[in-house]
Amino acid sequence: MAILLAGDSTVASCPAWEAPMSGWGAQLGAFVSSPVRNFAKGGATTASHRAEGLWAALLREAGPGDLVVIQFGHNDQKDPAITYQENLRVFVEEARATGANPILCTPVQRRRFEGERLVPTHGELPRQVRELAGREDVRLVDLTRATTELYERLGPEESRSLFTWFGPGEHPLHPGGISDDTHFNFRGADAVAAIVARELP
Repeated sequence: MAILLAGDSTVASCPAWEAPMSGWGAQLGAFVSSPVRNFAKGGATTASHRAEGLWAALLREAGPGDLVVIQFGHNDQKDPAITYQENLRVFVEEARATGANPILCTPVQRRRFEGERLVPTHGELPRQVRELAGREDVRLVDLTRATTELYERLGPEESRSLFTWFGPGEHPLHPGGISDDTHFNFRGADAVAAIVARELP
């Protein structure tokens, strides 16, 4: 059995020059015994993943008993023309046609606090994923809920340690500093990968 991943930058393997930025998919192999093949890409939407041939490449590798784990949302919400839920439904249908088992993930949260509580930033997209999973009888990994709980447990300050945050001069690849509340560092990617691994069948 192999685990094949489709998603955006929060799932993808980042290039070396972006280190220690990392999507959770790049770290998943440390938490599972099956081989992981990561077809996620920074900036991807449910539409561009197909248009760029990434989804077709994944389907060529998928086979009976494999797991196809799908998480989009960070970029889909920027384009109202994208039919997010329908695109995900077709992904599920096509993954099943290979004999693989699709798994839908709601998008991981961004780190945006008001006081001690996290502010949702993905609108209706998490609800659409939950509805689709229920309607199509697809296993759901609710990463929106899980990452909300994770960040709030750590709090506004400590949760920063999961993300690509450095002051000027603190990291050689980011000499001017960086304050990124969307993209994980290795610690954050590990934490989310561990959540996903626990939810896989």
